[in-house]
Amino acid sequence: MSGILDGKKIVIMGVANKRSLAYGCFQALEAQGAEIILTYQNDRLLKSLNRFIDEGILKVKCDVSDPENVHQAFDEIHDKVGNIDGIIHAIAYADPEDLQGETTDASLESFNKAQSISVYSLIAAAKYGRTIMNEGGSIVTLTYMGSVRAIPNYNIMGIAKAGLEAAVRYLARDLAAQKVRVNAISAGAVKTLAVTGVKDYSKLIKMSNERAFDGIGITTREVGNTAAFLLSDLSTGVVGDTIYVDKGTNLI
Repeated sequence: MSGILDGKKIVIMGVANKRSLAYGCFQALEAQGAEIILTYQNDRLLKSLNRFIDEGILKVKCDVSDPENVHQAFDEIHDKVGNIDGIIHAIAYADPEDLQGETTDASLESFNKAQSISVYSLIAAAKYGRTIMNEGGSIVTLTYMGSVRAIPNYNIMGIAKAGLEAAVRYLARDLAAQKVRVNAISAGAVKTLAVTGVKDYSKLIKMSNERAFDGIGITTREVGNTAAFLLSDLSTGVVGDTIYVDKGTNLI
């Protein structure tokens, strides 16, 4: 049976473990026929990836804290597979101590780190990814409603996500001439490694699940299914948007 991503080459940045949203995206894209290329930050994460993802999947080192490393990664991808058709950007970071207490507790250094890794990494991926992307390509990033709501303990990560969503709009405008679309998915709270870094994360997930219209929390695979749609030719009319995949949690 054919899939909506048959023949498309997609780069996924940020798969860390089986509970990550990025892994849900990996599963959904694989099911829809995509050829997937993964990026990883360091050798420790590569070793982890190889435990649960076939070693036949191309994996390329890419530490987004260094824009030149992003450039090198996309050059390597192009050398090995040619042009690509899409990118999933699933990378964010804030120092753990900044995900508790008050926003004013954050230092300038930690604020800049959160912005650099969580926001500029998307800009860098778009900058170098577009040079090897086929016309009609698509870039998708992952965000959270802490960008528009004051979520307890989310603090500077919420500010970074607001910047990420603004970057989506500006990149969508700039890449439109190349017929490359840029969109974001605002996922509901899921128990991922990233979320467990937020103080009282279990309360956050419980609240999110209770506010879902069916009372059941979102899954990583449901997020991945939406990513597959946004990377496919079925979504050519969706540009510069943030789509909520949270079963209505954001509406309450």
